Amino acid sequence: MEAMKGLLEELPRLVPLLVIGLGTVLVVWGVNRLLFERLGVMAKSKLPRQVTVIALVGVGVVLAILALPVGDETKGHLLSLLGLLLTAIIAMSSTTVASNAMAGLMLRIMKSFRTGDFVRTGTHFGRVTEIGLFHTEIQTSNRDLTALPNAFLVSNPVTVVRHSGTVIETTLSLGYDVPHAKAEELLLKAAEATGLEDAFVLILELGNFAVTYRIAGFLAETRRLVSAGTVLRRAVLDTLHRAGVEIASPTLMSQRRIHEGDRLVPHEQGRARSKKAKPLPEDIVFDKAEEAERLEQLRLDRDELAQRLKELEKRLDGTSEAERGEVEAEIASCRQRIEDIDRFLGKGA
Repeated sequence: MEAMKGLLEELPRLVPLLVIGLGTVLVVWGVNRLLFERLGVMAKSKLPRQVTVIALVGVGVVLAILALPVGDETKGHLLSLLGLLLTAIIAMSSTTVASNAMAGLMLRIMKSFRTGDFVRTGTHFGRVTEIGLFHTEIQTSNRDLTALPNAFLVSNPVTVVRHSGTVIETTLSLGYDVPHAKAEELLLKAAEATGLEDAFVLILELGNFAVTYRIAGFLAETRRLVSAGTVLRRAVLDTLHRAGVEIASPTLMSQRRIHEGDRLVPHEQGRARSKKAKPLPEDIVFDKAEEAERLEQLRLDRDELAQRLKELEKRLDGTSEAERGEVEAEIASCRQRIEDIDRFLGKGA
């Protein structure tokens, strides 16, 4: 009875603590459910959600300490202990989860790459599908998803393919019996057939038995980065073979006896190729990356529309009656487009 009586006496003092705990849970749930899942702008972005939840939980912990039924001196000691704990976590950030969180914030601040970009770091290559607080997810060329710790990306060189385009290249060896002028002409013709712009040929090496060439050109459509190399190499094969040029070194004679004048060029296949368009690898392997980039672009479009809407609303006050109808129509259009984007992003959440 005495224990029960003591508990009932302490219960009123614990009410603020219980209220703060329950309030923190409800606020975190409400922010996560209502603000992020129903607000399409951030529906597919984990970093703002993670940072917000961590910040809310931290505020809840501090308020809970302040609400404890203890003396001010004890509260001060608890807050000091909490500060020391956070300091220790930051101090050990190079070997703990905190390092990835700090690296994630750094990546967002630096904006070295964004969702949908092709990136290469170490032995990893793929398109970015998600930039989180602790890791960045990429979709590789075999359609698998790879999670890279943000600390790894910060501490290692990262190559990002520019959206404005990149250079596609391939190398091959031709014998000295092929004049370099002819080789360059044929290689440029192959690059032109693949749609590459500003193509150029480099002579990389004058070997003992063959000349090494590099054919390269500008690819404006980076979405076709994976298949572009295959298309270029296929065009090089077809162009050189049609011209009767061997893509091989004369040292093949030491391995297989061939007659003088014979060319290592395949004969044309008897059946014609199917005219049906084949799907490109990028249409299959980067489906999640394509979707992530599309959503990211929609968020950017929404931000631009919101900024334009604010400008139009400010402009509306000072417009004449003749221009007022036109401005109001554009405002209505902006609002409708913003609602459509929010609805679409909400469905994708």
